[in-house]
Amino acid sequence: MKYVLFGKIDPQWIRKPERFAKSKEKLEKLGITLESVHYTQGPYDFVDIVSAKDPQAVVGFSAWYAGQGYGTLTTMPAFTPEEFSRAIERV
Repeated sequence: MKYVLFGKIDPQWIRKPERFAKSKEKLEKLGITLESVHYTQGPYDFVDIVSAKDPQAVVGFSAWYAGQGYGTLTTMPAFTPEEFSRAIERV
């Protein structure tokens, strides 16, 4: 399953590259694949696309990220057009 992570970076971590390195390491430990990273302007500092086997891994990563003081994440499942069509056919 794919997820979109909308992230806000705590100002104290903006210029510290170890935030990204440690986050990437934690993602790998949780079995989450980081597919893309995009830094943005607006309400979020970055948008990541990840793949995970289960939503618990993504929730766990979000809790870990906030617990480290790195910032906050808003996560959403993302569906391919085919997955969306199959879901619509079920209703």
